[in-house]
Amino acid sequence: MSSVQPVLIFGYGNPGRGDDALGPEVVAAIEAENHSDARYPLVETQSDMQLQVEHVMDLAGRERVLFVDADMACTEPYTFNTLEPEKDGSYTSHAMTPGALLHAYKKVYGTDAPPAYMLRIRGYDFELGDPMGEPATTNLTSAMELVKKLCTNSSEEYWVQHFTNTGSQGTQEPSCRLPGCGGYTLPTNIERSD
Repeated sequence: MSSVQPVLIFGYGNPGRGDDALGPEVVAAIEAENHSDARYPLVETQSDMQLQVEHVMDLAGRERVLFVDADMACTEPYTFNTLEPEKDGSYTSHAMTPGALLHAYKKVYGTDAPPAYMLRIRGYDFELGDPMGEPATTNLTSAMELVKKLCTNSSEEYWVQHFTNTGSQGTQEPSCRLPGCGGYTLPTNIERSD
C-alpha cells in the first residue's frame, strides 16, 4: 500500500470558464514548484472540475486538506477558513460541496474526515471560453502567497493564524452561504453532520 502525503491541496473548477480556473491554477503552481525542486515534500496536489463522492478516498490518511475554488461572492482577494461536514442537496448529486464530501467521508469510513479548510479566491467572469481576467489573476497572486506559507507548515495552529473572516473576538464567522458561493449554488436546507 502506498503512503500518502499528510497535506492534500485540492483545487477544483472548470479551466474553460474564465475565473473558474483559479482552483486548478493554484494546484498547477504548487505542482510546478514541487516538480522543479521538491519544495513542499509533505504536500500532495489534486485537481478536478468538480468534487464527486469518489474523492472521499483522496482524503483518507491525511492530516489536513485544503480545498481551493473560485468564488464570485467572497471578499477580495480571498477568504480562508475551516470547513465542517454538512449534509446538503449536493450529497446525492454528481457535483458535491466540500462540506458534503466531508459528510460522505464519515458515512464511508465511519470516522471524522481529516481537518479541512476552504480557500475561496474571488473571481468575476465565469463565461464559457473566456480566459482568466486580470482582477482574478491579481487575487490568485495574493492567494498563492498564503498557499505557499501553508505548504511550509502543516500545523493546525499555523493554519488558524491565517484565517480570514474572523469577528472582533477572534472567532470565526460563518463561511459564505450565498447562491453561487464557491462556483455552486448552495441549497437552503443544510443539515450539520454529527
